[in-house]
Amino acid sequence: MFQRILIANRGEIAVRIIRAARELGVETVVVYSEADADTLAVRLADQAVCIGPAPSAQSYLSIPAIISAATSYGAQAIHPGYGFMAENATFARACADNDLVFIGPKPEAIEMMGDKSVARATMMDIGVPTVPGSDGLVQTAADAATFAQAVGYPVLIKASAGGGGKGMRVVDDASQIESQFVAARTEAGAAFGNDEVYLEKYLRRPRHIELQILADSQGNAVHLCERDCSIQRRHQKLLEEAPSPALSSELRNRMGEAALAAVRATGYLGAGTVEFLLDEQGDFYFMEMNTRIQVEHPVTEQITGTDLIKEQIRIAAGEPISFLDRVPLQPWGHSIEFRINAEDPDNNFWPSPGTITDLVLPGGPGVRVDTHVYTGYTVPPNYDSLIAKLIVWGYSREEAIARGKRALRELRVEGIKTTIPLHLRVLETAAYLAGEVYTDFVTTHLEDADKE
Repeated sequence: MFQRILIANRGEIAVRIIRAARELGVETVVVYSEADADTLAVRLADQAVCIGPAPSAQSYLSIPAIISAATSYGAQAIHPGYGFMAENATFARACADNDLVFIGPKPEAIEMMGDKSVARATMMDIGVPTVPGSDGLVQTAADAATFAQAVGYPVLIKASAGGGGKGMRVVDDASQIESQFVAARTEAGAAFGNDEVYLEKYLRRPRHIELQILADSQGNAVHLCERDCSIQRRHQKLLEEAPSPALSSELRNRMGEAALAAVRATGYLGAGTVEFLLDEQGDFYFMEMNTRIQVEHPVTEQITGTDLIKEQIRIAAGEPISFLDRVPLQPWGHSIEFRINAEDPDNNFWPSPGTITDLVLPGGPGVRVDTHVYTGYTVPPNYDSLIAKLIVWGYSREEAIARGKRALRELRVEGIKTTIPLHLRVLETAAYLAGEVYTDFVTTHLEDADKE
């Protein structure tokens, strides 16, 4: 086991990693930007080092600064969290070049799954179902139109190096194909430095289902059941739950085997997530693989009794998965995660940075809060708007929903706008209560209702 690790991230995930490492007896060094000098992670870590000004490119995305901090402070490994360097193969190689363990998969796996067109081809080769799509990258709007005509509208243009909804456009008919093709490439180039795109047939009203996986250096690989991440706005997840109300045990097992096939095909090591779209007929299709820990990992922990961050650290240190005696895991109870963002849901989700003048966190049975904020903390405008994750657990989905309502009403964040009211609206929507949850849920049941 490592003696000391460096955390190359910020916010609640940095705090989460510090806590897991401390329980393993591992010291932590956290890097931070000038804008994050007062964050909770800086207070909790054994050591903290400022690596640059607020802009991410000069701090959290600066490979030389992070590597220098790790070597200067005697870390043996680096945990990248999610975002920033978590899926950066160049950074993973820089770690290895400086005798540092990257707590994540090998660079080759990051590259294979990070390029969505390559990932798709890999899944097709091993027989994992994929949505009908273009044969590799699409270079021109004319080629895009040819593909769309062959498979039928609507189609989805997707950035090959993308994520988080960037460089993604739904095209409903031929009149839109050229303008949307140009818009997707322009946005992809600005967001990722890579404007390559490919096309897929667009599925109406699918569910977004993902399978959490772990793989160790001893050859063990397991899946830890599914998460339903269908409630999204502009491809950004808002609420996640596990298990999915749509999956039978038989379907869960089939999707789990498909996820493990992806692990074997990539020689994967560590924690990852294989994401699928599930259509209304019960057929599922590979969408992408995220080669990192996910924001929504706590709902999986709650229904499986595991600590995924500890497992990441153990696996990186060469140890086997710690709960193999309990595999195959079966979901126990039901868990829901609410992303609490510093945004105004009544004003087109406009960012709401500022000082938190009062913070009251909920508690009681089955309630967990992962956060880095506190009363007096100033939410900076420079980074992602996530300020907390409220996670609830119940023996049944109904109990988890009731507990979620209670906890959301207890949670008070004064001084800024948050997404708490939005989550309460979701839990009071008849479709959600019935488990009728699809990726168009927010548009259909919340935004369209507002227009009426």
